Amino acid sequence: MQLIDSAGLVYSLDLIGTFVFAVSGWLLASKKELDFFGAGVIAFVTAIGGGTLRDVLIGSQPVGWLQDLNYLLTIVLGIFAGMFFKRVFEKLRKTMFLFDSIGIGLFTILGIQKTLAFGLSPVVALIMGTISAVFGGVLRDTLVNEIPLIFRKEIYATVCLAGGLLYLLLTKTGMPEEAQMVITIVFIITIRILVVVKNWSFPSIK
Repeated sequence: MQLIDSAGLVYSLDLIGTFVFAVSGWLLASKKELDFFGAGVIAFVTAIGGGTLRDVLIGSQPVGWLQDLNYLLTIVLGIFAGMFFKRVFEKLRKTMFLFDSIGIGLFTILGIQKTLAFGLSPVVALIMGTISAVFGGVLRDTLVNEIPLIFRKEIYATVCLAGGLLYLLLTKTGMPEEAQMVITIVFIITIRILVVVKNWSFPSIK
């Protein structure tokens, strides 16, 4: 008996990713000593920034989070979790890194799926998947006056592109959608861990 279908799995993991990104936005804002409103804005844009830009670019109106209040509720829960359990999350930095990796893997897949559903090409879908995964972080870093991670030497957006390409290839194999998603997320997590552990990076331009 199938306990959860692929749509339910995607929706559940999407909310989890939204929660984790909201927490990460709040924690970074707290380090910058922003007030409650400012930190809340950072948490909000981190959680939904990438998906919002994707929906605007592909013409999906209204954007996803406007149609489902569960996303706003999840962001609020992320804000309060970051507020009251800040020390716990800081101790679980490695765990948060893992969830972040799951988040970018999932948001890459979601972006690709939604773009393909609008009849756009796989190339465009790959770009939209990457935007979904990383643009919330770009907004977060920009708003707190840091160079966004994707513009530094660390390999980040490239991992999303590679994972998205793998997912597009897997969609041609006929394997179950859940298996395609799991394989892609595991791939992205593995590459992200190797990037950090091995200190892989692209050379900077001088």
